[in-house]
Formats: sequence, structure tokens, C-alpha cells
Amino acid sequence: MSKSSRKRDPKDQPEKLGGKAYEKELKQLHVELVKLQEWVVAKGLKVCIVFEGRDGAGKGGTIKAITERVSPRVFRVVALPAPTEREKSQMYVQRYLGHLPAAGEVVIFDRSWYNRAGVERVMGFCSEEQSSKFLTVVPLFEKMMVESGIILIKYWLEVSAEEQTRRLQDRINDGRKLWKLSPMDLKSYTRWDEYTRARDEMFAASDSSWAPWFMAHSNDKRRARLNIISHLLTRIPYKDITRDGLVKLPKRGKIGKYKAVNYPFKVVEERF
Repeated sequence: MSKSSRKRDPKDQPEKLGGKAYEKELKQLHVELVKLQEWVVAKGLKVCIVFEGRDGAGKGGTIKAITERVSPRVFRVVALPAPTEREKSQMYVQRYLGHLPAAGEVVIFDRSWYNRAGVERVMGFCSEEQSSKFLTVVPLFEKMMVESGIILIKYWLEVSAEEQTRRLQDRINDGRKLWKLSPMDLKSYTRWDEYTRARDEMFAASDSSWAPWFMAHSNDKRRARLNIISHLLTRIPYKDITRDGLVKLPKRGKIGKYKAVNYPFKVVEERF
């Protein structure tokens, strides 16, 4: 991660992108994601994408933008709940290993093993010693992943304190979004500086040449989504093989030979 990207103020962004312009660009990027999907399957690639960032930074919306037009059998999203008592007794990264991609898969982690360097550390769910040991070994863990053939891409979404406040308040006010606001989000909200310190130490320890961090300023959610998808497409070289066997509709068989039974269906009431 370049020094310039760290120093940049996330508030220094152009005017927010309008809906029409966003949808136009997103449609083109979705076409490219489908091409990437077919290439990943054909070549048996193993892709792992990690999304981290503060609460309200836009991770979920970005992941949805990536996955809404591709196959869930290829693009798989992993958002693990709090660990069980059994999982707490295991080697820390053990619960994540089974979710890593096999050939022909793209696995997207909505928060990942970096919980130990972030929320677990800040909220006191692990000790400083445990967090420090994690930061010591995580580059080696990720090097093993990369050397096994996994393409590992890590994104950090950065949002300003003011925009975070606006988004969390919006979750409180909008009944459709209330499920997004957990008691942990409210507790975390009071610890901005602690999260900043944890983020900086995480970057310093795990921004390696084989698994670098990429920061996306996300005060404008739409621009952030487009920028991340565009960047993602550059990180995995692919070719368009969707036209190799151009699909054509076959001729439909003759309709009307079979007469449908006059079954008394229970029809959904047409209120709209």
C-alpha cells in the first residue's frame, strides 16, 4: 500500500455518483465478471477475496454488487458468525480453512481471520498477546495459501467518522436496515481511535508483497463498488471465452399436442 493512499483523506472525493451513471458502469462490469467467472471455471483457478473495514464502510453492498449477476456456485460468500465454544478451543485459523476455495471457485470473505487483529482485539475478545502472535504468523499463513495456488486479494474499505455516523443512524431510522445494526456495532462505534490503531498495526504486519492490502475510500458507496470491481478484474488475468460456443435457442417443439388439465390451482391474489 502506497504512502499516498494512507495519507489521503476519505472526505476528499468528487461529487457522489448518480444512480443512472452507476447502473450503466455496473452493467458493463457485471459482463466482465461473467467472463472472469467462466475463465476461473475453465482454468480451475482458486480465488480468495477478503473484505475488511469499519462498521458501515460498505462491505456488504460491495460484495452484493460483485455477486448479484454471477453464479453462487462459483462465487461463494463466507460470513461466519461468532465462534462456538468448540471453535474457540481450536487453532485460530482452523474455522476458516474449510471455506478456502477449491479449483474453479471464488470465495469472498465478509470479514475474515483478520477479526483477531480488529474486532476481537479492540473489543477484548482476545488478549494483546494473542493478537500480536496472530500478526506475527498471518503473513506466513497467507504465503502458504498463495504458494498452494490461491489468488489472494485483500480489500480494506475506509469511511470517515462522519459518514459512518450517518450510515449507522440510517440503519436505526430505516426498518429495512435495522437487522444490520448489532449490539456489537453500537459498542464498536465508541472506539474509533482504537480501531484506527488496530488497523495501522494490521497493515504494518500483513501488507506483504505476496498478499498486499488495497484500500478503497468508500464515503461514496457507488464509486467504491465500481472502483473495487474494476480493480479486482485487473488482479486476475482472464480472457473472454463466453463466445467460444455461442449459444443459440433450438427450435421449439410443436405446442398444443397436449391439453393441460383444468386443475383448480390456488392462485396468488393479484394485488398489484
